[in-house]
Amino acid sequence: MLLKFTSDMANNFDQVFEIFKKHYEKVPLEFFKKNPYKTLISTMMSSRTKDDVTLVAAKRLFNKAPTPKALENLRELEIRKLIYPVGFYKTKAKQLKVLANIINSKFKGNVPNTRGSLTSLPGVGRKTANLVLNRAYDIPAIAVDTHVHKISNLLGWVKTKTPEQTEKQLNKLLPKKYWSDINRLFVSIGRQHTSRKKLINFLRENNLLPNTQL
Repeated sequence: MLLKFTSDMANNFDQVFEIFKKHYEKVPLEFFKKNPYKTLISTMMSSRTKDDVTLVAAKRLFNKAPTPKALENLRELEIRKLIYPVGFYKTKAKQLKVLANIINSKFKGNVPNTRGSLTSLPGVGRKTANLVLNRAYDIPAIAVDTHVHKISNLLGWVKTKTPEQTEKQLNKLLPKKYWSDINRLFVSIGRQHTSRKKLINFLRENNLLPNTQL
């Protein structure tokens, strides 16, 4: 269900982003911001894994493979050992090996900067592609993970069942000036307030809940 955009909603956007910025704490994987290769690989590794665990494993991998060419030259078993204990590390090691080969052979060693090309890579979905576009290439894109999905629904901006639905709704509803900030801010708030109850309390304390949630 797409909610109708109103002037009150525009004011709410301003208020939410202002307050979230005040309470922002850096997200671990922003450590690789502006490096397309490291942003792509670390984001892929982070699926079903805590960011703090991913950061340690990613740093270990990048010490051995600082470029796509170096990653391609690693044996799959070595990649497994380097990225363990990230979730599904065996599957991800296989994907990373193939992905490096494609980047080197098809894209001349450069991570592509279009969503279509990024999502053509193994293990890369829309969320990962949008994060790479946003963080590494400064191209506005809304990357919706569980935090963005949950908080957007609590705020009453959308009424959706899945992150994919949330992305579609936010693309229509949220002014583009906010697209580059929404993921890092919402992820930061979500990491600080780890349950629905804690999130609601935080939003209520800052007068951000819609009337239907009060």
